[in-house]
Amino acid sequence: MFYTAGFFIVIFFISTFVELNIYSTFVEQIRIMTPLSKAEEEVMQILWKKEKAIMMDILEAYPEPKPANTTIATLLKRIQDKGFVSYTQVGRSREYFPLVKKNAYFSKQMNGMIKKFFNNSASQFASFFTEEANMSKEELEDLKKLIDNQIKNKD
Repeated sequence: MFYTAGFFIVIFFISTFVELNIYSTFVEQIRIMTPLSKAEEEVMQILWKKEKAIMMDILEAYPEPKPANTTIATLLKRIQDKGFVSYTQVGRSREYFPLVKKNAYFSKQMNGMIKKFFNNSASQFASFFTEEANMSKEELEDLKKLIDNQIKNKD
């Protein structure tokens, strides 16, 4: 088979992309652009906590009344199709595991919320949050310490 120089250049860039772990970061960023439904997020919360789980483990983690097995199976299929989870076959069961990190997903969701509801202003969000969250003086002081530490780290 005859390969062109362009083919080898593409292979070189792909291998470099993968070696530098840019590929997995890039793919994760694309995945987290797809929002999850509330029900899908509930399944992901369980998987993020457990790290790996078969369907019955996921079902057992739900409070009463538990959803039907078919509901969990459908949710797992949907989040798998969205690229958030994968699985390995263990006997007759599938052991599911997250492909997207919890922090990456929620960071993207928070940034989207700030952009959508607060004109892309973290200051407007912080103002709203501190006014509406009914935080105690102690909680506000803790928040101030966190902000002060972030300011120090920026210098």
